[in-house]
Amino acid sequence: MCESSGNDLQSLLHDIKASDVVESRIKLLSKLRETDLYDKSDFDTLIDFLSTLWEDFTCLDLSQCMLNKAILHVAAKYVETDISLSLGQFLTLCTQGSIWCRKHLTMTLMVSEDSQEEEHSGLFFQLLLDLLNFSAASFSAVAKNPVSCDKELVVITERFILEKLNLAKELISENKKIITFGPDILKATQVVLDAAIKLCRAYSQSVNWELSNKFETDSVEFHSMNHVRNIKKCVIEKLSEVGIVAANDGGGLVTILNMSWKGVVTLLQLGKGALVPRVNIPDIILTLQSLAIEPLRCASMSWSTSSLKETVSVTEAKRTFLPVKFYLINAVRISSRYPCQACLMYKELPLVVLKIATCIISLSKEPLLKIASEVSAELLIPTAFHLLNSLLSSPQLKQELKDQLLDWLFIDKTGSSFAGNSIDEIFSVNTDTATQARILLIGRVFLFLNFLQYSVDVDEDVRLGMSKKLGWLFDAIIDEEIYASLIVLQIPILYSTKNAPELGCYSMFSYLLHSLKTFMIVISSSAIWKDFVSFLLENFFHPHFLCGEVIMELWCFILRHGEIDMVNEILDKLCSVLKFLASRDSAFVASSALRKMARSICWILTFGTQSMVDRVYSSILGGKESDLASVMYVALLIEGFPLNFLADSLKSIVTDKIAADYFRFMENLNDYSLSSSDSGLFGVPVFALSAALQSRHGSISVKDSRTLKFLLCYS
Repeated sequence: MCESSGNDLQSLLHDIKASDVVESRIKLLSKLRETDLYDKSDFDTLIDFLSTLWEDFTCLDLSQCMLNKAILHVAAKYVETDISLSLGQFLTLCTQGSIWCRKHLTMTLMVSEDSQEEEHSGLFFQLLLDLLNFSAASFSAVAKNPVSCDKELVVITERFILEKLNLAKELISENKKIITFGPDILKATQVVLDAAIKLCRAYSQSVNWELSNKFETDSVEFHSMNHVRNIKKCVIEKLSEVGIVAANDGGGLVTILNMSWKGVVTLLQLGKGALVPRVNIPDIILTLQSLAIEPLRCASMSWSTSSLKETVSVTEAKRTFLPVKFYLINAVRISSRYPCQACLMYKELPLVVLKIATCIISLSKEPLLKIASEVSAELLIPTAFHLLNSLLSSPQLKQELKDQLLDWLFIDKTGSSFAGNSIDEIFSVNTDTATQARILLIGRVFLFLNFLQYSVDVDEDVRLGMSKKLGWLFDAIIDEEIYASLIVLQIPILYSTKNAPELGCYSMFSYLLHSLKTFMIVISSSAIWKDFVSFLLENFFHPHFLCGEVIMELWCFILRHGEIDMVNEILDKLCSVLKFLASRDSAFVASSALRKMARSICWILTFGTQSMVDRVYSSILGGKESDLASVMYVALLIEGFPLNFLADSLKSIVTDKIAADYFRFMENLNDYSLSSSDSGLFGVPVFALSAALQSRHGSISVKDSRTLKFLLCYS
């Protein structure tokens, strides 16, 4: 039977060669397709013959398309069988067909649409569909075979993959021009792309990448691994190009878009970093960033420059921001897998995040864009944060690189360029002008607050870096524009809850306080806590009232919610500072450091507990009385020390002391030399009683008749 089929094959091939009529050749090819082959040599002979029959020049009429279509039908019969011994010949034929179809596609799209050309075009696109199906089957056939070490077959395979993906990219680019067959060709192209990805996955799994550095350069294993690298590099680069084409299509190629970029990410994650020397990973990440920024820029500019008459809907906002999130997610996946390569763009990466953050703040200022701002915050802020955190929390990066990234994000000084507030100016900033762009300052502050808010998700060294930047935050919020935004601006914030994250609009100042408090809770049990407390102490008398309010709020938060040992330690430190600032004249000077410190302590204690008030009083006057203790005592009373918060036993002692000191002073007034006033302590009992009576915290208890008579007369 084998000999008979071989004779039949040779006879048919001879007849096809001898025929000069295309129609006759096509009939003979149909007959050839019905012939069954069993011998490997017959396979080789057949495919070699089909390759020579497929002419390279593009046809001017239907005949060549009809002939090539018949050739494909013959080859397709055997491609799904075991063609391992004839794989090179099959791939060569398929490559030949791809090159020919690309040439023909260009010609077909240029010709006029008369009836004859329409018939020719239809036949060509049918042929193209056959070729795409044949290509997908060829990819599968390659995947079923082990990685080849044969140099000739390696070259053939790599060229086959390159030409297939070139054809796929061109078909996707020109898809809108292919009217009748467009959807079918697009589906077939997707199958080819998927087959290429599966081939790379299969080949990657067949290589022991952990031993890749141990192979000799002339070994079989090295050549096999190198072959797989070349294939993956080719597929990744072509998928990236396809992804760019699909992204620029305007939303009509969503499936292709998803497949291409997910394929890029999947292939980059295979091979334990073996592709680093071959693939330009930073360029891929930059491409994804550019694709993310462009729809955000276009939509934001359209909304801001047009005369909007109604609020941007949730649907429209999601349609704009979901593609942005898609690109960012893929950038995150690649950056987290290759942090060292991503960190080469320590300016480009954070600049994209800063633009997103600044844009969200800008949108939140417009009532009609409120929903758009909320949707953008919900979709983009977590992903943008993870993009940076994937680098800052990577164990592969040295601390110097992480510090460099934080320093660029939260730069100490910004210039005056791009000081406006337009969307166009936000997206016009580049890496050269970013450090001087004041328009990004609000975005930097917003991003910093997000780092504080999500500090539980970052590494300890990142928290340490953030704690060192708290001074930068205070310098930033006293900026005229930032200060105004903090006070009046309502921004969308995504808060984590037990069930799911919830979105709400809050004042930026509230978010500032909440973020700082969250950061305090996260670092309260770490070594960073001491540095944070030192920062609070250093800024106790911050000259800007807003920063002073923030500091006081944080102290109050600590006293309300801190563990007792921590609270006691802090109260002792505050009392130590008060003692350090005490001087004889300072108690009666409202602007003195002592009075400011006493004022702050009294304010903090109003939010504390009885034990805290008792501790402060005992720390100041619990020991042996001295002139400086009296000064601090009066300063605290003048500033509203919460006497009523004292324990009853201690409150009674204080009341008796105030009254007794006063009457002793009054009874011995004539004995005091007027020169004693030079000490700065003259009349302390009078000031103490006056301050106690004027305290908003209530009246003191009266035990003896003399005090009662005095109070009655005083009232």
